[in-house]
Amino acid sequence: MSRWNPFPYEADAYRYDRDALRASWSRLHAGDAEAFPEDDDVLQAWSLYHAGEFEAAVDAGLRTASSAGLTVANKAQAMQANYLERSECQRFALFLDVVARAESQVEEDPGNANAHYLLAYALGRYAQGISISKALQLGLGARIKAALDTTIRLQPQHADAHTALGAFHAEVIDTMGALLGRTQGASKDEGVSMFRTGLRLNPMSAIARMEYANGLVMLEGETKLRDAEKLYAEAAECVPLDAAERLHVEVARAELAL
Repeated sequence: MSRWNPFPYEADAYRYDRDALRASWSRLHAGDAEAFPEDDDVLQAWSLYHAGEFEAAVDAGLRTASSAGLTVANKAQAMQANYLERSECQRFALFLDVVARAESQVEEDPGNANAHYLLAYALGRYAQGISISKALQLGLGARIKAALDTTIRLQPQHADAHTALGAFHAEVIDTMGALLGRTQGASKDEGVSMFRTGLRLNPMSAIARMEYANGLVMLEGETKLRDAEKLYAEAAECVPLDAAERLHVEVARAELAL
């Protein structure tokens, strides 16, 4: 693995020992509803993830040779690809690597909600990179929706899956229109409902607010710009508890500064 771009902000506040991680776990994982791991090696991988040491978290997670460790590795690599990798070619490679591992994880551990979610996440970000139109032509839309539906069926409290499913509905309708979007299972009302549920389940989330803001504009157009700006302003004021949340907040701040 080539050297990855490091987390660019001070990370001391995001370094958790076992007790601190246990105490903050429910808040840190309000988005993905991941259970607190009892395996110390998996817990160490999560500690590296939360501190923004994504490359080390991938290595540590894979070394556990467990499904729980694979979840950490896939999430860390997805965050690296989405926020810190500058090369489009390398970003695509990182996402497709996560897709391949998540597909294997789904086969071996089909009851693992985050295996399905991270498959959908990596496919979704890859789809955005190649264009939603091309992704739909390749049949990726159905795969993403199926993975998110399965995530929610397995874990109804999975806030991030609800938010991602809202984004799916919004992006398909934005690309194809409401009528043709139905052929992909997309619905404006369902999209808005998913965004609201994601934010209700994880009310401290900056990324849920940003995805909701983007989705509102895609679904409703300029009439929702003021609402979207308000959501971005709220996202920029969120207090991050780990490196990934800090990256989300910084994206919101950068958008408001434009």
